[in-house]
Amino acid sequence: MEARGSAAEDLAKKLAERSTGAGSTSDLSSRTEILTRLRERMVGFAASRYTREAAEDLAQEVLVVLHEKYGHLDRLEDLMPLAFQILRFKAFALRRKAVRHGEHIQVSVDDFPLAGDAPDAEIVLARKELLARLSTGIAQMGKRCKELFRFKLQGLSFPEIRERMGAEALNTVYTWDHRCRKQLLERMGGGWER
Repeated sequence: MEARGSAAEDLAKKLAERSTGAGSTSDLSSRTEILTRLRERMVGFAASRYTREAAEDLAQEVLVVLHEKYGHLDRLEDLMPLAFQILRFKAFALRRKAVRHGEHIQVSVDDFPLAGDAPDAEIVLARKELLARLSTGIAQMGKRCKELFRFKLQGLSFPEIRERMGAEALNTVYTWDHRCRKQLLERMGGGWER
């Protein structure tokens, strides 16, 4: 902030020297005061629409334009409307650039951090508990149900399971599957979720 304030004072000194030649101290101080007040008003106006940092940058750019093109103006009444007109042009240009670059819809990474690849600890714990309950439930079941679940986990279809288990009809395998799942559910406490 101090650097920006001193930049306005440096600019005022250069403008005063340019307009008056060598520049007297009273002209220099009045010019510095005018530009400091002008800068404060521009920053206040721009800060109501943009961030404080962007507002200070816009005000600094306006002061540079005033120095380069309008060094002959030295009254606040002359500089104020001109400075605000330049400020509006600069603000519109900043907005157009932000839209063009897609910056107006960007979200800060700090606000929404990227999700990691690792699963949530709660999900991992719930999955471990479910797996332990499934293992305990299957261990308590009969031989046929254990074999049926093993074939299903291997990815075999029901017709393939029928052949491996020696069942006469496919509907028999469906019935075994239904009964085994029902028994497993009962052994797990009546529900898949706790």
